[in-house]
Amino acid sequence: MNTDPKIGTFENLGPESVREVMEIERACFAYHWTEEQFLLGLERGAYFIVGWRCHGVLVAYLAFSMIADEMEILNLAVLPEFRRRGIARRLLDAVLHISRRRGMKKGFLDVKESNIPAISLYEDYGFVQVGRRKRYYPDTKEDALLYALDFD
Repeated sequence: MNTDPKIGTFENLGPESVREVMEIERACFAYHWTEEQFLLGLERGAYFIVGWRCHGVLVAYLAFSMIADEMEILNLAVLPEFRRRGIARRLLDAVLHISRRRGMKKGFLDVKESNIPAISLYEDYGFVQVGRRKRYYPDTKEDALLYALDFD
């Protein structure tokens, strides 16, 4: 299978894609969201999910919310064999574009302090660390680093 991101396609994901999203969740996270959490959030319009497909297979997704004038990245995951190919960057580009177009003023996210590749990606986009949540992640007891981005 070709893992060149130029071969893939971007798409908005709905409830019909949650099982595929769960496959990525299980491959990427020891402590992951449940299928019910994804379905409930989508049904209630609490958040949105965008994804990247290569040859018809969902290989990455980004879940985010937009409330008032703030966007929050809830989860970003890329299957291990597809990492370091620009797919996360493409999803982030799309979500930031959507957020700006919809009038968002700020973006937020949290990231495990050990996730150096993700931290580097977010900082490349101008996200700035604004806080820390001690022992936030249940699986590793790692701190969460809180990041913010001004869209203005």
